[in-house]
Amino acid sequence: MTNDARKLLSIVVPVYNEQGNITPLYDEVARIMRRVEDRYDWELVFTDNCSKDATFSELVALAERDARVRVFRFSRNFGFQRSILTGYLKARGDAAVQIDCDLQDPPELILTFIQEWEAGSKVVYGVRKSRKEGFFITLLRQVFYRLIDFLSEDHLPHDAGDFRLVDRRVLDVLRQIDDSKPYLRGTLATLGFPQKGIAYDRAARERGESKFRMRDLFALAFDGILSHSTVPLRVATYTGLVVSVITFLAIVYYALARIFWGRDWPPGFATTTALILLSLSLNALFLGVIGEYVGRIYHQVRKRPLTIIEHTVDRAPPRHSDVNGLGAGERPGQAEPSTVL
Repeated sequence: MTNDARKLLSIVVPVYNEQGNITPLYDEVARIMRRVEDRYDWELVFTDNCSKDATFSELVALAERDARVRVFRFSRNFGFQRSILTGYLKARGDAAVQIDCDLQDPPELILTFIQEWEAGSKVVYGVRKSRKEGFFITLLRQVFYRLIDFLSEDHLPHDAGDFRLVDRRVLDVLRQIDDSKPYLRGTLATLGFPQKGIAYDRAARERGESKFRMRDLFALAFDGILSHSTVPLRVATYTGLVVSVITFLAIVYYALARIFWGRDWPPGFATTTALILLSLSLNALFLGVIGEYVGRIYHQVRKRPLTIIEHTVDRAPPRHSDVNGLGAGERPGQAEPSTVL
């Protein structure tokens, strides 16, 4: 049973095929939270992205053993960012901490997050000063964080992932944002409120394999840039303008040279071909940029659900201070039918 006199901390954990990491993560979180149990109750909110292994079975068994574990399984894989956002929306705590299941982010840092939160910060995020990854992928990540900050109208922290603590007030603001392709690292940074970064060394994964392929990382990068910047559209506009001006000046020059200086230009097959190919390339490039934005508009206006929850295991007792409470018709421990967020 939770004590309503104490604050509740929600630990949000998105999972996909992490059967070997469920119990180690639970044990680590329980060990850490025992050190502040005089001030805080806690819950673990798992969002399962329709895992194909025994992850959901492990989560159900864990939830049956500990009512503080709440499990929401999706009808399909909706993506990492949507999984995190659903966890935030389901969190009942005075604050929520998102942490990956693979334990590459140190759970010990949660205590530091809590200290900074108690000192007044509304968002406390981890800054990865080192990673146990290859040189090339690490360099790509560093370039991306600085590129998106440069392109964005708002300042976005460098080398900051999703490992963070978010205050209830910020979570409530996040609930009001309707974004079909959320990029939470950037969205939270743009909401304002006192925010603080804590540097740490990210460990290597000990069990299982990363579910992020290179194309997933690039997709996340594009989502981040398109969500926080219209610079690519401006680049397309300005480049098109510059090319148009150069083309016009070239036409004027060739016309004047032919009329006044009697120049007899040789057949410019190579030049003409190069210009045609350049024009086609620019058109294709900038139509692609515009298409990316149009595609996001298309997904947004369709108003599809953020996620669809197929199964829920939630035995957590209600709290008088619950902000979200249980959904209509739900009872603690009841298996929820398919619901949408």
